[in-house]
Amino acid sequence: MDRPVNLDQLLRPRPPSPLREVRDERFERYGVRLLLKRDDLVHPELPGNKWRKLAPNLRAALAAGQDRLVTFGGAYSNHLRATAAAGRLLGLGTVGIVRGDELAGRPLNDSLARCAADGMRLHFATRADYRRKAEPETLARLLESAGAAGAHLIPEGGSNALALEGCAELGRELRGTCDVAAVACGTGGTLAGLAAGLAPAQRALGVPVLAGGFLGAEIRSLQAAAFGGPAGDWSLAEGFDHGGYARVPAALDAFAADFAARHGLPVERVYVAKLLWALTALAEVGAFPRGTALAAVVTGRP
Repeated sequence: MDRPVNLDQLLRPRPPSPLREVRDERFERYGVRLLLKRDDLVHPELPGNKWRKLAPNLRAALAAGQDRLVTFGGAYSNHLRATAAAGRLLGLGTVGIVRGDELAGRPLNDSLARCAADGMRLHFATRADYRRKAEPETLARLLESAGAAGAHLIPEGGSNALALEGCAELGRELRGTCDVAAVACGTGGTLAGLAAGLAPAQRALGVPVLAGGFLGAEIRSLQAAAFGGPAGDWSLAEGFDHGGYARVPAALDAFAADFAARHGLPVERVYVAKLLWALTALAEVGAFPRGTALAAVVTGRP
């Protein structure tokens, strides 16, 4: 398959994403400086952590001579959309295995429609099989039924050892700029890499957007695979999922609209809004000592 001419442009190292301080009395009254790490600007079609996680995996796929990618995600997965866009840009075939076979007979939502428009072939798996996709037999069956046996496999959310190396660069970009670097978490890969890249005096804070309390073990496992063991100082702020993934109650939507109006930042609802809400609430209860420089990583756009 011929490669588009923008292959090098897509995969080459990029300059650090912008970091800017914003004035917000909800933080200032507690002596906290708020900075926004605009990782949503790192690439026009693969913003933020999606580019950081996908780029190393794409390099590996191309080095192995692969011409197809297969990955997993839910019906509103940013990762599926980013993988589909990367496939279109690189001239690679893409297959997305989507959680929920009940969706197969329904009209595609905007997210999945975008995947299809970018050339991704969608295969809808039962929720039972999807939960068991880490089991070798189930995985083999899913790949076979999706017509993706032999394709380059990228895990759900793009989080693997290669991805962590990409996300560690985000931490290195923030060295010397803040005391705490905070990011919303889906599969935990961005936080795991971010923490590894920060300087020893800094710490990373993750805000899970899914309920369940499973991320701690997953982050430790990812760091062991990528770095051979624990890396960096990190913690999780649970309880800010607002009812689960892709749930955006009215109060959260209003908060995001208000933040956007205050600071001219387009606030993505599934991840970024929950992160900013959590940081505001944590500042109010004194979770950050006075004088703290707090960097919020903006991982995507609406």
